[in-house]
Amino acid sequence: MRYIVTFDGREIAVDLTGDTAEVDGRTLHVEFDEVTQGGLASLLVDGRSHRLLAASPQRGVWRLQLDGRTVEVRVEDERTRAIREMTGAGAGPAGPEPLRAPMPGLVVRVEVEPGQVVGPGDGLVIVEAMKMENELRADAPARVTAVQVAAGDTVERGQVLVELDAVEEG
Repeated sequence: MRYIVTFDGREIAVDLTGDTAEVDGRTLHVEFDEVTQGGLASLLVDGRSHRLLAASPQRGVWRLQLDGRTVEVRVEDERTRAIREMTGAGAGPAGPEPLRAPMPGLVVRVEVEPGQVVGPGDGLVIVEAMKMENELRADAPARVTAVQVAAGDTVERGQVLVELDAVEEG
């Protein structure tokens, strides 16, 4: 299956077939084993081992911790992209999505309050999962309309943590 992966403003074509991945025309041998149901995995690329922690706070967006480096990527399969482009879906966001827990964990700190305006990349909530603290950030400018959790709360994957509303940029 062919995917388009977007991060740092770049789009990369990735074709996955069996245990090979073609990444922008370069063929790699890939082995992937999920270690836990919480998103921790072992990734072997051309014989080199990597520790991967993956969480999807919203559909199509993944927060990856690979060998200690955190990146956020948007992943879209070729078919979904073609349908979206043909129908004009996704032409403009209807507003920010609520912040959801990417995995089960413990809320360590809430960094926002209702009424606060946040920008892209601003920290909203810190959740501890598998002994790692994960700062969950805003994807776009937004106004916090409600905070559904407090420090010390246990949360489940997909649970709404913070509700957001669109704000005018500028």
